[in-house]
Amino acid sequence: MAEPAATLARRLWEAIEPLHAAAYFSPHHRRVSLDLGMSGYWMGYFAGRAAPLGAMTAAPVESMFFSFPARRVARALPEAWVCADPATVLQARLATARLVLSEYLGQVPRRDLEQLASYLEMAADGCHFAGRPLAAGWSRVTRPDDLTAQVWLAATVLREHRGDGHVIACVHAGLRGIDAVVAHAATGTVTREIMQHNRGWTDEEWETSERRLRAGGVIDVSGRLTKNGGALRRSIEDRTDFLAADPVTAVGQTGIEDIIAIAAPISRRLFDSGAIPLPNPVGVPRP
Repeated sequence: MAEPAATLARRLWEAIEPLHAAAYFSPHHRRVSLDLGMSGYWMGYFAGRAAPLGAMTAAPVESMFFSFPARRVARALPEAWVCADPATVLQARLATARLVLSEYLGQVPRRDLEQLASYLEMAADGCHFAGRPLAAGWSRVTRPDDLTAQVWLAATVLREHRGDGHVIACVHAGLRGIDAVVAHAATGTVTREIMQHNRGWTDEEWETSERRLRAGGVIDVSGRLTKNGGALRRSIEDRTDFLAADPVTAVGQTGIEDIIAIAAPISRRLFDSGAIPLPNPVGVPRP
């Protein structure tokens, strides 16, 4: 029996998200940023993810990274481009990802890796990018020669395609960026302390969002999701899955199953080795 496309889209995300995200948790990420002359982790983070879009100013990047306060992005951009131009930052990001993943992908037979890269690239090529600026930018990055980097780049296009769709779903549901973060913490899967510290929201901003969500019936007085809040969260996740279904159309159920069969064990090793913490502030799932 054919599995629903939205369900396959979520399973695909769970299998490949760790391949994309592992670099965020590696000391190599901060070291490369400092080597480029940047002030630290967050400047490298925003510059690295936005690099395919060119030397962007803060405002459009703030809209794409809407779960972060605008001031955090503004501290990084456009100053980052004084340290290094976007092309240099992009190549550094590819090199970092290759370095981080090589240990884990090196245990996979080359034929399986080639199949994984081929399917991921086919899935990425089948995506539509209207209203998805980050994914569109990454989709135009030149295919690297290195197989590990090919896997990471294709996984990144798919991840940003889904991520852009998630922003669309949150905005459609009437949530501001901080509201989406507070509602996520209200599920109990990750703490306020982790999310608030990672994103950089102040206590006043967090509590203002809580008041707004309580008034809308999304959370209760204890800060946990109400029944209506749980339904809202599920509707956002369902919409995100629906909007992320392009790769399923492109490669079919068999192709998605083949990707998962190769990628999921690698992703599990990333968690088992401590390369990705659990719980984590960027929502990386353990497959």
